[in-house]
Amino acid sequence: MKTLTALRYLQDLWDEKTAATLDEPELLRYRSNLLGTDLRITNFGGGNTSSKVEQPDPLTGELTDVLWVKGSGGDLGSIKRSGFASLYLDKLLAIEKQYKGVAQEDAVVDLYPICTFGVNATVASIDTPLHGFLPFRHVDHLHPDWGIAMAAAANGKEKMAEFNREFDHSLVWVPWQRPGFELGLMMRRAVKENPGCDGIVLGGHGLFTWGETQRECYLNTLTMIDHLGQFVQGHVERKGDALFGGAILQARVDRRDVALELLPYVRGRVSQQRRLIGSWVDLDEVLRFVNSKDGAALAHLGTSCPDHFIRTKIRPLFVPAGEGDDVAALRKKVEAALETYRSEYAAYYQKHKEASSPAMRDPNPAVVLISGIGMFSFGKTKSESRVVGEFYTNAIHVMEGASALAGKTVVKDVPQAGAAAPCEAFEVYTNYVALPALEAFRIEYWLLEDAKIRRQPAEKELSRRIALIVGGASGIGRAAALLAAERGAHIMIADRDLTGAEALAQEARSIGGKETVAATAVDIRDRGSIAAALRATVAQFGGLDILINTAAIFPSSPRGGISDAMWSTTLDLNVTANYLLAEEAAKIFAAEELDGSVVLTSSANAVVAKRGSEAYDVSKAALSHLVRELAVSLAPQVRVNGISPATVVKGSTMFPRDRVIASLTKYGIAFDAAATDDQLRDQLAAFYAKRTLTHQPIEPDDCARAILFLAGPHTRCTTGHLIPVDGGLPEAFLR
Repeated sequence: MKTLTALRYLQDLWDEKTAATLDEPELLRYRSNLLGTDLRITNFGGGNTSSKVEQPDPLTGELTDVLWVKGSGGDLGSIKRSGFASLYLDKLLAIEKQYKGVAQEDAVVDLYPICTFGVNATVASIDTPLHGFLPFRHVDHLHPDWGIAMAAAANGKEKMAEFNREFDHSLVWVPWQRPGFELGLMMRRAVKENPGCDGIVLGGHGLFTWGETQRECYLNTLTMIDHLGQFVQGHVERKGDALFGGAILQARVDRRDVALELLPYVRGRVSQQRRLIGSWVDLDEVLRFVNSKDGAALAHLGTSCPDHFIRTKIRPLFVPAGEGDDVAALRKKVEAALETYRSEYAAYYQKHKEASSPAMRDPNPAVVLISGIGMFSFGKTKSESRVVGEFYTNAIHVMEGASALAGKTVVKDVPQAGAAAPCEAFEVYTNYVALPALEAFRIEYWLLEDAKIRRQPAEKELSRRIALIVGGASGIGRAAALLAAERGAHIMIADRDLTGAEALAQEARSIGGKETVAATAVDIRDRGSIAAALRATVAQFGGLDILINTAAIFPSSPRGGISDAMWSTTLDLNVTANYLLAEEAAKIFAAEELDGSVVLTSSANAVVAKRGSEAYDVSKAALSHLVRELAVSLAPQVRVNGISPATVVKGSTMFPRDRVIASLTKYGIAFDAAATDDQLRDQLAAFYAKRTLTHQPIEPDDCARAILFLAGPHTRCTTGHLIPVDGGLPEAFLR
């Protein structure tokens, strides 16, 4: 292959000094990471790479060829050496002797583990034979949008020939075939029949390139994709404003506000079977697509590349909105479109299912397109919802490129057709060829894909749940956030101390994942600030499932009394703020129509009268009753509970050094004035512990466990309840 010294779109990131220190499997990992970091080259989790490496057999010591190939489910951008399967190449190729034909090709997958070289538990993917049968040392199979645009064009084979002439390449075309053993044999045959070819376009699918060294393979792949980009992008630019038939609607100037108001509603509707996390984007290419004349028809046609389809489902939901539609009107359109989508999905399943097919999966869409507004995407995690959106953005690029490649004549016999699917099975619109519904079904309900799903680890207790933790930067809130991260929740940490909230978010991400935790500022005395914090939660994760508030104030003064203003502030923060939080959150819960949970933080002081803490005690007594009132008013959809801890000194912002010293002095406890804040707090906590039945100091973690017990799925029948976390305080026993 002839390579360019200067690429137009892509960048040669290869570092010879780094490469010189690596053995062949590590060079494969290095090459894969470089390719996988650029979404123009391949999507997250998409594509696969391989190297045929000569290594000594661990049993005989004799040199043998070993195929190192990306394992099932890995991501090229982040893959480690351990993510590659390793197989004896001769044993893999010998499977051809056992091959009974395409109707039984799935059976050979059970033979791949027998071919394993060394002690390697990484599962070989279904694409393994595609690499094994190609007679090249190093092979890349990628899904660049520019390549798939050609692969999904009705005149793709013709355009490939034009591309070959213009850029001095020798790509060959292989018609559509589901990935597997048969496709591997087809590719081997194509290379044999076209000596000197430098790549393969898989009809409707993707691109294969290769090289005899790691460096050569990387550069060949980079160059081929860049050249395809120049070719396809040239057509797109010449098409200009006429892409997708031109615009029939303008993007709304208020689209972000409308999208964030709609998102919880849409999330609730697509989460009928299993709760999902949501994302929204209004990228230029997305808006151009959803606002275009051809957008709805192309979207309904479905995606072409199986790498896209497996994540975005057979098609997105397209909602044609009008310029003047308010949120209420948009909700009605979403609901009506969803009914049609579910009905069509059920019909698609019933038409194509076989006796061995898995049960019908969730009939709701993973992608929702709304003209004028943009794209909503959903997944079991924030990262998955983002990736789903990225994949459909890739699909838009493919449709854009394929449409732009259209010639003056309509193609009747599409080159994607072959032994797997006849010409009439493919649907074409504006030169774009979608995957036939039967072929889509055979991938979505593939028993091998089902087995991959079943291999995934069990989800955690709070997976798919979105929690807003107010007062989360310190004390009980901090402990609750860290524990919620351990249990799989997506978390928005809200606090007046934004710096502290952001620091904790960073810590919690190291537990739950980098996209599972965010932070926002909030002043819970201000309804507008509360609404903004909830809005930030919706923008980040798509909705709300759990509201937790641990923020409170304990008023004190050097002289012992408090002012009228402090009395009002105490009730505002400890009572009214909780009411405002619940009332604002209730709007999101109502939009979603999913079960929700609210957990508020009261105190043992709510039932124990004491001298000098009247404002705090009264506020907590009111809060305890507010829990019961809210449980009634928000039923049956939302459960409202609380905890009643005794004094929590550790980590609490309500116990600054001066208050701790004042308390130690009040109780006649000797202390060292040079002691640290934590040492003084421990001393005071130990004193309080002696007054309980268990003699255990109450710590933030104790409260956090009680909060998440009430917030989680194990208390679905519990509401209007307060759990004491007081070490056994007889004075707080309810009468």
